[in-house]
Amino acid sequence: MSIKDNLKTDLITAMKAKEQAKVDCIRFVNAAIKKVEIDTRKDLDDAAVTGILMNLAKQRRDSIDQFRKGGREDLATKEESELKLIQGYLPTQMSASELEALVVAAIAETGAKGMKDMGGVMKAVMAKAAGKAEGGAISEAVKKKLAAV
Repeated sequence: MSIKDNLKTDLITAMKAKEQAKVDCIRFVNAAIKKVEIDTRKDLDDAAVTGILMNLAKQRRDSIDQFRKGGREDLATKEESELKLIQGYLPTQMSASELEALVVAAIAETGAKGMKDMGGVMKAVMAKAAGKAEGGAISEAVKKKLAAV
């Protein structure tokens, strides 16, 4: 079952259970997906939907940080619940050791010699870790490994 189908069935279930917060979040996710579909004039596959979900999750994490800095714990809590819901539709995230092994393989594959080759290594890792690791975590792992090379 595709991610869009899961969202559709979960929306119906949440509506029947009168879980308004969940309904609102799923509708927001569906709207973001629909916007991209209209803009690109294509029906999105699971890989594209995963990319949208990753962006939405990143936005939630940024919002949580900003709300906490501003002393708005109530809004931060709301964003955390939405983040958990969005993460439920994402593939299982890679562990630090899996990501590190992927970075080491990409460095060997691209023949990177230092920080100047970070772009090529990032491109290789992002292609293999699509949706399974956050960009910031990948960047940190690549920087750490390239600094040691």
